[in-house]
Amino acid sequence: MNRKMKTLTKALAIGLGVTSLASCGREPAPEPTPTPTDSPRSIFEGEGVTTETPAPVLPPLETTLGFPDGTSDLTESARAELATVLRSAQFADGGRIILRGHSDSAGSDTSNLEASRERAEAVRDFLVENGVSPERIEIIAFGEQNPVQPNALPDGKPNESGRAANRRVDLVVQTGAILQDDGRKPTLIEAISEGQTEADEESEPASE
Repeated sequence: MNRKMKTLTKALAIGLGVTSLASCGREPAPEPTPTPTDSPRSIFEGEGVTTETPAPVLPPLETTLGFPDGTSDLTESARAELATVLRSAQFADGGRIILRGHSDSAGSDTSNLEASRERAEAVRDFLVENGVSPERIEIIAFGEQNPVQPNALPDGKPNESGRAANRRVDLVVQTGAILQDDGRKPTLIEAISEGQTEADEESEPASE
């Protein structure tokens, strides 16, 4: 290789070395700062899209009215409880009122069924007298079918406290609009009770 070529090669090598040293001493460029529009977005986000917490649902009102003396007369405590029902938010909501009458097992099936109906009717009459529309009220007589306490002691003797607790009316105020059908099939005792109610209404003489 002649002297000119050696000189040219040496000059090129020196130039490349200077360029490499210059690049090694240079700091890397900073990362760009992300803007709010650069962050990931949900596919559900958009103008006019809002999330709202659903309104709380008003639960039905349930209470029990006792008839411990064995009659169909409302006690003072039962009247006070009914007054509370009439002031409740559930009552103001306008839903159906269901009265389920019960008895103890002291009498015959027929007399117990009638006693349970009379107790439910006493509650209904109180409500109607205080401005409740009769169309809102449904009566179901169960007789002795659904005791909350034993009617007899283990030795077979009458359980007086249990029988007193079984003589009752269970009241339910449903929430929402008045319903003609609650979406379930009636039980046998409900069907029998409703049939007897219709028969009693048809047999009543028309008032002059």
